[in-house]
Order: sequence, then C-alpha cells, then structure tokens
Amino acid sequence: MQSDLQNVINQILFFMNIILKKILLFPLIIIFISCNSSVGKENTIVTIKTTLGDIKLKLYDGTPIHRDNFINLINSAFYDGISFHRVIKDFMIQAGDPLTSTNQSFPDSLKTYTIPAEITPLYFHKKGALAAARQGNDINPEMRSSGTQFYIVQGIKFTDDELNTAEQRINNNIKQSLFNKLLRQTADSLRLSGKTTTSGEVQEIASVKMFQFLSTTPAYKISEEQRNVYKTSGGTPRLDGTYTVFGEVIEGLEIIDKIAAVQTDGKDKPLNDVKILKIRISKK
Repeated sequence: MQSDLQNVINQILFFMNIILKKILLFPLIIIFISCNSSVGKENTIVTIKTTLGDIKLKLYDGTPIHRDNFINLINSAFYDGISFHRVIKDFMIQAGDPLTSTNQSFPDSLKTYTIPAEITPLYFHKKGALAAARQGNDINPEMRSSGTQFYIVQGIKFTDDELNTAEQRINNNIKQSLFNKLLRQTADSLRLSGKTTTSGEVQEIASVKMFQFLSTTPAYKISEEQRNVYKTSGGTPRLDGTYTVFGEVIEGLEIIDKIAAVQTDGKDKPLNDVKILKIRISKK
C-alpha cells in the first residue's frame, strides 16, 4: 500500500514539473477521494463548451466517486483548453489528457492517478453515454478508471444477433479481467505468507477460485430495455460491464456527431484541434 502511494506521488511530481498549471490539482483530488467526501448534488448538470458547440450532460448519482471527482476537476478549471485527443467515428470521442497541448512524448496520463471502478448494469454505453477511460485488463484487472480522461459514446445501431455477439464479448472480458485479478491476488498472498510456489500452482489455485465464481454468478445479460436502445439509438455495447459509465448527454448529441466526423491521423488524433473551451456546472 505504501509503495503504491509512493508511486502515485512520484508520477504526480513528474507531471507537475511538466505542466504545473494543470497538474497541481492532482494531490488535492487524491486527498479528496481518500477522505471520501461528497461534493456532488442530485441531478448535477454540466455543460461542455467546445470549439464545435455545446454538450450538456447529466452526472449519475449512482456513481458518486466519479461524479465528485469530475465536479472537482471542473471547479478547478482542469479541462479548460484541453483537446479531444482521440476521436473514432462510429465509436467515441475522448478527452481529459493534460498533455495533449504539447508535442512532446511523456508517460501515458492514464497512469497519473486512478479511481475505483463503479460499474453497474444500470448504466450502459448508449449513444451519448459519458464514461471513464482506463488502462486495459492485462495491467488493470480491477478496471480502475483514469482520474481525468473520459469519453462520450457515439456508436452505431445494432441488430439482435450483433447484440448477442457483444454479450459474449462482454462476458469474456469480465472473465479475463477477473482471472488476471485472481492470479495477482493469489501470487501476492502466497508471497506474503512466505510460501515458495510455481506459476503452475498459482494458476491452479486461481482456477479453483474462478470455477467457484462461475458456478455461483450468472453471466452478464443485456436487458431488453437496453437492447431496444441499442437497436434504435445506438451505442457501443461491447464496453458494458468493464468500463464505468457515470453520466449521459441530455443536449447536444449532434455535437458528438460533428466532433466524431472530423479528420484524424493514424493515431486517431484530429488533424485540427477540437478543444474544450470550458466545462461548467449548469445546475445542482
């Protein structure tokens, strides 16, 4: 625990030396999360003013850690001037990297600090969903979210057969992430106990725990209500169950389409910057 905290502190200090204005708020956010305070209000509405138009979103009260973290970033003016650095048509638009205004190469800001996942089947990746970016399952089996990077879903419409395939993919992703987590926990537990074990023994113990989980936990299902939304409005269902959705667009879906349509390079970065001018809380 102490080493993890030290790693976070070291990363924060590195980024502070690069872009002081943006990164100075990171320690405050970490302190805020550790204190478990609640600054969010019911039905918080925020407006993202971009160079291509305004997007109004509602933050979910059912994901209080993400809601309060986002509100603190907004109140600190963290997002002002930051670009949408990753745009993929028919998928999503992503922002929140404080280094996108530079042309230099630095460590991935997804690693700067993270917050616990708040994944729930109630919130899903329909068109306009606001969700937290994160590192992949192989190095992030707990599915912890980036503290700053978020994306808004554009997506496409799906058929029932395509949703069945997406459902299978979701379950495979959940199983993969859980097994990676069990492997890590088992190895850590055995190491702390002083026992000498082989990788095969670690896998065997983790496999038993995995079997117990599969025997007692039902598979993830896309509900009929969600299916109807994916078939009529669209979205990106394959991300359900593995990424935290913490809000949704209530006005400005056409702006999502406009941003998603811009020309990008081979790394999905817009050729001409699409910037967030500011994000402000419209209603609490």
